[in-house]
Amino acid sequence: MAVISEKELPATSRPLWLKATSAIETRNFGYAISLIQVILKETPNFLVGRQWLRRAELATSKKKGGFMSGLSGGSIQAMKSQGLIKKDPQAAILAAEEIMEKDPHNIGANSLLRDASAAAGMIETVGFALETMCEAEPKNVKFMHELARHYSASDQAEKAIEIYNRISAINPADIEAIKGGKDAAARASMRSGGWDQLGKEGTSYRDVLKNAEEAKSLEQQSRIIKSEDMIEQQLAENFALYNENPNNLDVVRKIADLYEKNDDLDNAVSYYRWAVELTKSGDPGLVRKVNDLTMKNLDRMIGERERWLLDHASNGEADDETRETAARVTSELDNFRQEKAEALIRTARSRVERNPTDLNFRYELGEQLVHAKQYTEAIAELQRAQNSPNLGQKAKYLLGQCFEAKNVLPLALKQYEDVRSKLQTMDDLKKNVTYRLGLVYERSGDKEKYLACMTEIYEIDSGYKDVAARVEGGYSM
Repeated sequence: MAVISEKELPATSRPLWLKATSAIETRNFGYAISLIQVILKETPNFLVGRQWLRRAELATSKKKGGFMSGLSGGSIQAMKSQGLIKKDPQAAILAAEEIMEKDPHNIGANSLLRDASAAAGMIETVGFALETMCEAEPKNVKFMHELARHYSASDQAEKAIEIYNRISAINPADIEAIKGGKDAAARASMRSGGWDQLGKEGTSYRDVLKNAEEAKSLEQQSRIIKSEDMIEQQLAENFALYNENPNNLDVVRKIADLYEKNDDLDNAVSYYRWAVELTKSGDPGLVRKVNDLTMKNLDRMIGERERWLLDHASNGEADDETRETAARVTSELDNFRQEKAEALIRTARSRVERNPTDLNFRYELGEQLVHAKQYTEAIAELQRAQNSPNLGQKAKYLLGQCFEAKNVLPLALKQYEDVRSKLQTMDDLKKNVTYRLGLVYERSGDKEKYLACMTEIYEIDSGYKDVAARVEGGYSM
């Protein structure tokens, strides 16, 4: 059963995959796990999805796996499920995944996944199961030998060499690893030079030499490029291809990647955006790349101007030219900060549009709107987000800030008091809520409750903001 890519997912699974990747971005791993499990039931050969599922499970799992996982209840359940492999390998795979939701490094479950995947003809998933077993027990040379043999059998000589080298580092006297590494290295060398094709389908000695030169050129292109001259050369080569066909996605991505390596973020973002257009926003990785590089570029612009203003802080003796430059830099800084705020809002709003029922995305949009001081719009989003089981209290806290900013103090007090009553420990959120609640009491003229809030923080953390001065000054009056 051949592995399928994101683009080959059935139409019913694509929206779920977009939601899952977005959920992982916001570290909502539980939601992502439930979505990917649904996708894998329909398309078990979607290996990328299974890999992301395991990462999400590992992020939420407190168990380490390894030797002790072999004695767990999950492993006993995996042993009982072994009988499914011949009758229904897909059911056995689902049984393995059910165990790994709570214990992703469980050796018994991964062994079940390995065997069931082999029975289903899912060779790449066999490798993934073995990789996970080696990750769970990094010193277990038995697992490592099995993985190295799998790589060799599936024509992945370079990966086999890496595993055999790891075995030799653990046990330099391991004869099988020494021999296996040499054999894999020989196969890799033959394939890179094209010598394994000699004599096949009329391939001549000259053909092999020509292919070897082409392979060397391709290898050079794929190598990590550090030299600016090489980057410029490869940009020129790829622009020649781009001019022939501006819609060639591979070329556009290559150009964007080269600009990124050259730290030319403006051009990198421009070409990544064109790649997003070519895929009709169907590649979440490209969309994230555009967002990440846009933020990185804006942060750089903001940082440069903040440092300039700090280095040239007016001491009253600045000349006209410096004051004029400072005014221009300050204006640019304000513009870039505004652009960043708008970009964050735009990204958050697009996620809400794709997933209108996801309350976590509603919270994210509301938070960005608060930062941009767009309180009216923020209130609408946060009122929906306050029903989120994970972010509800934070949403109410931000609602309080919105009402406070709009001078609707009774509603601000209600939000802050409600959140404060539900927080049991004086963590950062409760300190922030209690502090702002105190400020609203102060604005409302209730000095007693204002001081009570500040004192509550002062007893736990006297260094928090200016509570020490407020408490000590308040009681000395």
